[in-house]
Amino acid sequence: MGVFDRTDHLKDAGHEQVVFCQDPQSGLRAIIAIYSTALGPALGGTRFYPYADEAAALSDVLALSKAMAYKAACAGVDLGGGKAVILGDPATLKSEPLLRAFGRMVESLGGRYYTACDVGTYVQDMDVIAKESRFVTGRSPEHGGAGDSAVLTAYGVFQAMRAAAEHTWGAPTLHGKRVAVEGVGKVGFHLVEHLLEDGAAVVVSDVNPVALERVQALSSAVTVASVAELPSLDVDVYAPCALGASLSDSLLPTLQARIVCGAANNQLAHPGIEKVLADHGVLYTPDYVANAGGLIQVADEIGGFRFERAKAKAGKIFDTTLKIFRTADAEGVPPAVAADRLAERRMADVGRLRTMLLPGR
Repeated sequence: MGVFDRTDHLKDAGHEQVVFCQDPQSGLRAIIAIYSTALGPALGGTRFYPYADEAAALSDVLALSKAMAYKAACAGVDLGGGKAVILGDPATLKSEPLLRAFGRMVESLGGRYYTACDVGTYVQDMDVIAKESRFVTGRSPEHGGAGDSAVLTAYGVFQAMRAAAEHTWGAPTLHGKRVAVEGVGKVGFHLVEHLLEDGAAVVVSDVNPVALERVQALSSAVTVASVAELPSLDVDVYAPCALGASLSDSLLPTLQARIVCGAANNQLAHPGIEKVLADHGVLYTPDYVANAGGLIQVADEIGGFRFERAKAKAGKIFDTTLKIFRTADAEGVPPAVAADRLAERRMADVGRLRTMLLPGR
């Protein structure tokens, strides 16, 4: 089957451009997907992951790039949505030549796509990629960058969770609540810090024992559960902060949490689960709304990074999330549908203005 046969659904999906990149000498095989540039250049991280096959990588980059466009639109950022994936195990394949080859691929797009960190890539990798491309964010502070975007990603998720608490219990706090955090890596760890400071009890799970030891050292209010049992525990909030598709048909009958709000991308295993959650009285916070803090952080870097300015923007996730919940109630739809409508409306209304020709632009 040829490349175009495998991507003939792109018109329906709405993607503007999908680029397949390779550099055989370094081992680079990558896909860059641009969903929309209606609001500005597409921004999205580069995921370095050992996909089962090219089809799995393509499906992931298409879903992630679309989510980035919606995320930017809801966050009020004048950027489009894109994503890149590099196929392979970063532990064995990652090298300076490969990263620099990828950087040249990004540069060849002429600014239509800005890259940043994601699963399997780090600040130091962005510094290497930036040797070949101007269109790189999430760089280290010593190179004028914002550093680890997990900091504001977690802060934004916490703000979204506060909004969900306000909508559910009438107060914007998790004090006295029990929160289950699935995945305590870069983002999950910082989220637990915020929850503990707010007075919540936290139960965590992770496949990495080192990550569990690190988070347990924070407080005696942190307990550990297995990955399998965590979602079904008697908790107030379930926070998926690992990989996507955690909200599946098999999970929903055992879910006891009143609120689902986490940092993972693409949490819904398939369309329609958002309605099942709503019908069961579970308040689902759309993932791309909750986890937009990282996008806000690296987007701020494009104009010269200032942490306090970026943090203030990320704090507005609270207001956006509350607006989505109230709109969902008013329109009789799940919050995920209300969020999609908000994003699509902004992409259409603001994107339309870019058809007006301005002198010198």
